[in-house]
Amino acid sequence: MHGCPLSDSRGQTVLHPSRDQYLGAVRALLDDGYEMCVDLTATDYLLMPDRATPDGVVAERFEVVVNLLSLTARQRIRLRVQVPADDCSIESLFDLHPGTEAMEREVFDMFGIIFTNHPDLTRILMPEDWEGHPLRKDYDRGAIPVQFSGDFGARS
Repeated sequence: MHGCPLSDSRGQTVLHPSRDQYLGAVRALLDDGYEMCVDLTATDYLLMPDRATPDGVVAERFEVVVNLLSLTARQRIRLRVQVPADDCSIESLFDLHPGTEAMEREVFDMFGIIFTNHPDLTRILMPEDWEGHPLRKDYDRGAIPVQFSGDFGARS
C-alpha cells in the first residue's frame, strides 16, 4: 500500500513506511479519506532487538506508532515507523494533522524522538530542566525510600 510493506494486527491493517516514506504515506492516506489522527506514540524496543518485523522492514530501537481513522469509511489504519537510536528523528505530521502537536511533544519529552519541522518541540510533561527521557528502557527509575512509623510487622 503506497509502496510500503503491510501486515495485519488482529484484523487491523498496519502500514510499515520507512522514515523517508512516512510523510508521503500519511499524505496519501489523508487523500484516501483517513482524515483523523487518533493517536501518535512511540515504543522503545531496547530489550527486544530481534523482534519479528515484516519482510523488508529492519527493526530499530524506536518505533513511532500512528493510528489514523476514516470517519466516512469507518476504517482504521496503523502506521509503524522504525526510528534508529543513532538518528532519533522523524518528520512532524503537524502540517497534515495539526492535532498531533501535543502528541509529538509528549513523545519527544518521554522518548527523546525529535520531530523535525514541529512548531514548538518543547517538553510538555516534564519540567524544562529535566534530564533524560523517562520512557526510555535505559532510563534510571530511581527510588524514594519509604519510612514507616511503628512496628507494622508485630502481631498480637
